[in-house]
Parts: sequence; C-alpha cells; structure tokens
Amino acid sequence: MMAKKPPKPAPRRIFQERLKITALPLYFEGFLLVKRPEYQEYKLYWTELRGTTLFFYTDRKSTIYVGKLDIIDLVCLTDQNSTEKSCAKFTLVLPTEEVQLKTENTESGEEWRGFILTVTELSVPQHVSLLPGQVIRLHEVLEREKKRRLETERSPVMPAEKEKEPEQDDVDVPKPMPACFYAVSRKEATKMLEKNPSLGNMILRPGSDSKNYSITIRQEIEMPRIKHYKVMSAGKNYTIDLEKPVTLPNLFSVVDYFVKETRGNLRPFIHSTDDNLGMVKSPTQKSEKLKKNPHKA
Repeated sequence: MMAKKPPKPAPRRIFQERLKITALPLYFEGFLLVKRPEYQEYKLYWTELRGTTLFFYTDRKSTIYVGKLDIIDLVCLTDQNSTEKSCAKFTLVLPTEEVQLKTENTESGEEWRGFILTVTELSVPQHVSLLPGQVIRLHEVLEREKKRRLETERSPVMPAEKEKEPEQDDVDVPKPMPACFYAVSRKEATKMLEKNPSLGNMILRPGSDSKNYSITIRQEIEMPRIKHYKVMSAGKNYTIDLEKPVTLPNLFSVVDYFVKETRGNLRPFIHSTDDNLGMVKSPTQKSEKLKKNPHKA
C-alpha cells in the first residue's frame, strides 16, 4: 500500500469542491474558535489552512467558506495565558489586525501553531511540542509550500503566453511531460509493465476522459499486482486520488511522489526506443482506443 501522509480530508466531494473554489493545497484542518476585532466574542469555525490562508466554514460539510484570513505577512504569533487547562489560546499579529484563536485542546493548539509558523516563516519551528510523525508532516508541508511559491512566482508570465498560442494558427504546443508518460490505454500499460519489468514498474498515461491522467504501477509483493491511480487536474495543480488526496504542482512532482513514498520501490518505466514497444505512442499523440474504450482510471 502507498503511504499516505497528508491531513485527513473532508469527504471526497467536499474536498474537491473546496479545492476548486480556493485553488490552494490543504495543509491542515480542524475546529478553531476565532475572535477578530469586529467580533465581541469567539466564533466556532471548521478551519482549513490552505497555502498561507485560513478559510473558515460554518461546519465540516460546507463547501463555501464564510470568511478567510491571509496570514502570509504574519508579524508574530503570541501565546495567551488561559485559565482553561483543556485548551490553547494564541494571537496572530498581522499588519492590519490582531486575531485571537482558541483550540479544542492543547495538542491541537501545538499543531495549529506548528503549521501556521511553518508556512509563514518557511521553516519548521523548533519550540513546538509535537510527536516525530507530526514534525515529519511539517517538513512535508514546508517543501510543498516552497514549491507552490516558486510556481506562483512564475505564473504571472504564463497566462499571457498561453493566450497568444491559440491565435497562432491554433497550434497545440505540447507541455513537457515526464519520461514515463505514454499515450496508452489501461490494458496497454499493464502489458508494457508485465513484458518489460527491467525497464521500470510505473507508467503515467492519459485518463479515460482525456482531461486527467492515471498512474499504473506493478508491485511484486508475494505476487505481482497491478494498480491504477487517478491523477486529476485541479487548476494549475494535480491531485492524486488517494484515500487522503495529495495535491502537487506538476506531473513531474506526481511521479516523484510515488517514487519517494515507496522509497524507490517504484521506478518510472522508461524506454529510449519506442519502436521496440509496439503499443507505445508518442506523448503528443491522441489514443483513439482510449476514446472508444474508456476505463475507470
């Protein structure tokens, strides 16, 4: 089984709806009591930390947020003395306001503190009391946030370039793709992995709907097993459809994720001469067989 380490998401439909609306990766979530300057008392929200923004929902099932707070310019996070032993209280000091937060328990407070400081300071804080597994999650979020910001910095020039391309005689310029991408069907990918195990055991291919992608892998645990994973396009990002979805900035990162999570047990299927693999098609070709015989993943 693939190791899955992202935060526990809401049900899949809710997760996808929120992702479409916010267009930001989910790093952490949970209930928070929030008191902003315009509030006379705390208000309870189901809160998501996506990128460097806190999104507030009335409950866990709501798909539309009722408020949000950008914390990228956080000045500091200060602890508050609380007479309630079962909760944690702290204040987010921002250039324009101070927001008080209160958590359900002290452990949750340490987690919120850790994730907020990690994404705003771009470093894992040393002064939070967390378990080793929680610290590993902070390091993972740190790397994802660094990559996200790099992508964001590059994005301003991209839209203009993309708008011009269709006007130039509608030329469809293919995007760079990982070396293990082949425009083949689910059945063809399976045959490739079974017949050529020395070349790798993981193929990236088009999804059945021609809009998304799929990963086909072959693992030898007791006996060879073939598995397929959906990779859905989500704005500029890609989401691996796992029990706990993982969102990454590009397809190269998707391939790297599978390699790293299996500690190198999965290797990209790479063949330098496509002619020797009868069913393999160029990454820029459309597979008519996919359109006629759609598959789940």
